[in-house]
Amino acid sequence: MNRLFFAEFLLVGAGGFLGSGLRYAVVELMRRVFPYSDFPYGTVTVNIVGCFLIGYMATALELRELSEPAFKLLLLAGLLGGFTTFSAFSYENLWLVQNSRVGLAALNVAVQVGAGFLAAWAGFQLAKVF
Repeated sequence: MNRLFFAEFLLVGAGGFLGSGLRYAVVELMRRVFPYSDFPYGTVTVNIVGCFLIGYMATALELRELSEPAFKLLLLAGLLGGFTTFSAFSYENLWLVQNSRVGLAALNVAVQVGAGFLAAWAGFQLAKVF
């Protein structure tokens, strides 16, 4: 591994540390706001806020030509990636749609949601056996 990769790895990790901590704080706050609900308000909040933030930040950085790679790694891949990977999923689908790749966006949604659910179910089933 070269030094640049290691430095980028640390930037993403530092941002991810902060993002994961923020995700935990938001989820816990929502549990306190809705203490008697089984609905995952915290996860929904994190995912929607994360999607808004990645859409805003990625566009603002590009429009203002503030596309310093290290800053984007820290903020987008690290902080928002730690806050929610759903934000990256949503932004990638938005990019596909904006670039007239609607079919690929639909395929991406179907594969990731469907396969993700099936993978979680398979893990659940496997854990009951082993």
